[in-house]
Amino acid sequence: MLENISQRLDAALQKLRGKGVLNDEDVTAALKEVRVALLEADVNFKIVKGLIERIRERAVGQDVMKSLTPGHQVVKIMHETLTELMGSNQSPLVAAPNPPTVIMLVGLQGSGKTTSAGKLAHHFKKQGKRVLLTAADTRRPAAVQQLMSLGSTLDIPVHRDDAVLENGGSGDPLEICQSAVSRAKKELIDVVILDTGGRLQIDESLMQELATIRDTVHPDETLLVADAMTGQEAVSISDQFNQQIGLTGVVLTKMEGDTRGGAVLSIKEATGKPIKFIGVGEKLEALEVFHPDRMASRILGMGDVLSLIDKAREAAIHGALPAAKKAFRPDALTFEDFAEQLKQLNQMGPLESIVDMLPGRKLLKDDIDVNADKKAIGRTIAIVNSMTAKERRDHALLNGSRKLRIAAGSGTTVQEVNRLVKQFLTAKKMLKKMTGRKARGQLQMMMRQFG
Repeated sequence: MLENISQRLDAALQKLRGKGVLNDEDVTAALKEVRVALLEADVNFKIVKGLIERIRERAVGQDVMKSLTPGHQVVKIMHETLTELMGSNQSPLVAAPNPPTVIMLVGLQGSGKTTSAGKLAHHFKKQGKRVLLTAADTRRPAAVQQLMSLGSTLDIPVHRDDAVLENGGSGDPLEICQSAVSRAKKELIDVVILDTGGRLQIDESLMQELATIRDTVHPDETLLVADAMTGQEAVSISDQFNQQIGLTGVVLTKMEGDTRGGAVLSIKEATGKPIKFIGVGEKLEALEVFHPDRMASRILGMGDVLSLIDKAREAAIHGALPAAKKAFRPDALTFEDFAEQLKQLNQMGPLESIVDMLPGRKLLKDDIDVNADKKAIGRTIAIVNSMTAKERRDHALLNGSRKLRIAAGSGTTVQEVNRLVKQFLTAKKMLKKMTGRKARGQLQMMMRQFG
C-alpha cells in the first residue's frame, strides 16, 4: 500500500534527518523532491502547491532551525500537514437517534460497491448490531446474486425486489429501498445498507435515480465507494457525486494495490468530504476505519502500530487470548497451540499488511519474503493437521516412521517435519526463559492490559 510515494518521501526527508543545522537551501531542496513525489503520486497540482507552502511556512521557522534535531522536526511537520490534508480526525459514521440507521452506498460499476456493502455489514455485525442488506441495483442482475451470496455467508438477511413484487409493487429501486426501511422498523433492525445502482460512467438517469432515493428515504449516511487505484479519476468522481447527490463520506477500495496514493491524499481537500473506510483486500473482514494520522504515519514509513493493536485485540476477542495465555506456559505448549497461533496471525490479515503497519517496514520487507512466509505458514498447519491427537500433544512420540507418515499426509518432506520439530523445541526453550519470575510478571501485566 502506497509503496511508491512512501519510498520517494522517505528519500527526500532522509537528507534532512542527518543534518545538525538546517538552512533555507536544505528545506527548499527537500521540498522540491517532496513536490515531485506528490505529483508522481497523482495528487492534484493545486493541492500539492498549497501543501508545500504550508510545510515551508512551518519548516523555516526559528523554532525548527534552532532545534537540536531540525531534520526530525521537519518530518514531524510533514506528518502533521499530511494528517490535516486527509482530514485531521477520524470521522465516525452518524447513528440515527431512532433506529434504523440508513446507509446509502453510491458509485460506479467496478468500484467494489456491492463487496463494500458486505464488508460494512460484517463490520456492524461484529459490533453486535442487527443488519439488513438491500439489493437496489436492479439493472445489474449479478449485483443481486452477489449480495445474496454475501448475505448467506454472513447470515444476514437481504431485502430484494421479490418482497416488493409480492405486495403488488413494480420492484423499482425506490420501492425496494422504501420497503427495506419499513421492514427494518418492524423487525427492530439497527442498520440498513442500501446497495444502489451503478453505471460505467456518470449519467443523468443515474443521478436522478439516486437523488430520488435520497430525497425519499433520507439516509443518515450517503457514502461514495471509489476505486483508489484510479487516482485523480476517483477524486473527480467524488467531486461530481458530491455536487449532484451530496455525500457524507467516502469508502476507498483496493487500497492494498494502490502504490501511488493520489486519491487518499486528495479527496478530502478536493471535496471537503472525509474518507470513512478503506478496503484493503477481498475478504469481508478487509475493511479498516480510516484514521488520517495513522495513514500519514504509514506514508512516511513510521508504521501504524495502533491499527496493528486493534487487529490483535480483535483476534484476541475472537479466541486468540485463551490460546495465548496457554502458550505462555512452556510446560503446556503443544503443536496444537503452535498451529493455533499461526491461524490467529492469519486472522489478523495478510502478512504483507501486518508488515506494512510496523515501523521500518522497508527494512522488514527486504528481510521478509511475504509470499514465501505465507506458504511456510500453510505447510506448518498442514504438518500439524497430519499428526494424530496424541502426537500433537507429545512431540516425543515422533519417531522416524511417524514423521514419514506425517510428511506423506501433509505433502511435505521429512526434512520439513524435522525443521518444524526443531522450531517448536526452540520456541519452548525461549518461552521458558521468558517466563522466569521477572518476565512472568511483565507478561501477566501485558495480558491484563489486553484483557
